[in-house]
Amino acid sequence: QNQKTKEQIESLLQNGKHKELRDRLCCRLSFGTAGLRSAMGAGFCYINDLTVIQSTQGIYKYLERNFSDFKQRGFVVGYDTRGQVTSNCSSKKLAKLTAAVLLAKDVLVYFFSTYVPTPFVPYAVQQLGAVAGVMITASHNRKEDNGYKVYWENGAQITSPHDKEIIKCIEECVEPWNGSWNENLVDTSPLRQDPLKKICDSYMEDLAKICYHRELNMQTSLKFVHTSFHGVGHDYVQLAFKAFGFQPPIPVPEQKDPDPDFSTVKCPNPEEGESVLELSLRLAEKEDARVVVATDPDADRLAVAEQQENGCWKVFTGNELAALFGWWMFSRWKECCSQDADVRNVYMLATTVSSKILRAIALKEGFHFEETLPGFKWIGSRVKNLLDNGKEVLFAFEESIGFMCGTSVLDKDGVSAAVVIAEMATYLQGQSLTLAQKLVDIYETYGYHISKTSYFLCYDPPTIKRIFERLRNFDGPQSYPQCCGIYNILHVRDITTGYDSSQLNKKSVLPVSKSSQMITFTFQNGCVATLRTSGTEPKIKYYAEMCALPGHSDRSVLEEELQKLIEALIENFLEPDKNGLTWRSA
Repeated sequence: QNQKTKEQIESLLQNGKHKELRDRLCCRLSFGTAGLRSAMGAGFCYINDLTVIQSTQGIYKYLERNFSDFKQRGFVVGYDTRGQVTSNCSSKKLAKLTAAVLLAKDVLVYFFSTYVPTPFVPYAVQQLGAVAGVMITASHNRKEDNGYKVYWENGAQITSPHDKEIIKCIEECVEPWNGSWNENLVDTSPLRQDPLKKICDSYMEDLAKICYHRELNMQTSLKFVHTSFHGVGHDYVQLAFKAFGFQPPIPVPEQKDPDPDFSTVKCPNPEEGESVLELSLRLAEKEDARVVVATDPDADRLAVAEQQENGCWKVFTGNELAALFGWWMFSRWKECCSQDADVRNVYMLATTVSSKILRAIALKEGFHFEETLPGFKWIGSRVKNLLDNGKEVLFAFEESIGFMCGTSVLDKDGVSAAVVIAEMATYLQGQSLTLAQKLVDIYETYGYHISKTSYFLCYDPPTIKRIFERLRNFDGPQSYPQCCGIYNILHVRDITTGYDSSQLNKKSVLPVSKSSQMITFTFQNGCVATLRTSGTEPKIKYYAEMCALPGHSDRSVLEEELQKLIEALIENFLEPDKNGLTWRSA
């Protein structure tokens, strides 16, 4: 019933574009590391009115089977500010259709009356006791994309087997039901409730529980600049700073209001560093603000930059920020915990492609550190499990600037991370330290962890498959490489197949993930490197880290060694020229 997407298919048909028709119509969306994500437009593997209706019908069917009280407990629906005129597709419209499918089946729906940060949906699912929730967002992807992120009753993103079972249910009911197209139901149905005020107030109240230095925050002379990258973050970050006793951060005027075209940045991903933070850094210089916080368009991730004494800006990597957050959350816990608190009950988590710095801190301080598969859905589920077993979780992260401070949201949250880093910077200023100086101090104490993460673009799935299959059959069938250039390999772990040479039974401890490619190499020189495909974009990512013991730290030597190893990894294992891969900078 969407004229624009209907016309796209008709036009392809009239122009004899059969290959493109096949590409669009002969495959269905599947759940990646962040739910369903694709370009907006016509076709069953695109995000559009119909595929959102079908997905929601499948979810309805699955939830009805699993929860006898589904209709009474209800379902949460949130959305960001994305949109595309050419396919008459916007996050709000897709959210209304999601709600319509459920309202037409007499399900109580908590539909936010305006755009919200992604973390508000998992937070609301738990606060309201709903059975599940959906957030319509493509986070930091390019402007053409949108997505459909599903949260389970535990407040974490769905993992298997739920994702597989939902896909089966979607395929069982692809024909839209009566009422599924009726997007006006959110305005007329008595079963629709707006949770905005209740959830926003409650979220800010919970956030204040991880505020430790309100007096300092109220008096600080430090100024902060915040950019919301044309997304949802502005209002919510302002409220978070208020909850911590701060003056509001200075917003970047050109980027503070929602704009689905993300017109001032080449891509809306703050992870890209200084090139996309240009406007906020210039404003900070003008306003004499030393720290910049940047939330991505759906405000679930955070980038941070700090002006150094020489006037240059340091943009922290996700791994560096995690070192700071890990130190901060543990040192605050230590300062505030009761006499009989047991450090062995305390946990921090990270995804397996992230820095091992938390492991080093945990070893020295006596708390537990755990790893999960890439993607916050794995962290969220594991954290819920730990909490249910009486454990205390202080912090979790993934290197792609995703941070979870505290446990009121079981997903990454850029809003809480922004204000926690502001409090940390304020506290450190009182000790005449910058964030960058404290980071060096952490590395001196726990050992240097130097890491580098980047990616190649590859739009040809068979090429990606070929690259990874070559690594699995390197010196003959089913034999992994034993060296990479001059670097000897000690262990290989292949999450796609479940193989791990470091285990006695050769089986990986982390669960197998057949739907994506991921191989980790541990080198004799102490470097750990992983090659994997992105769950949300056409990328082959590489992650590499050198870990040194405390006191064994000549940073420049480590950096040089890491750089050489990465060059060998790219040249020998990825072969970009031969495989037609596009380098990140290009």
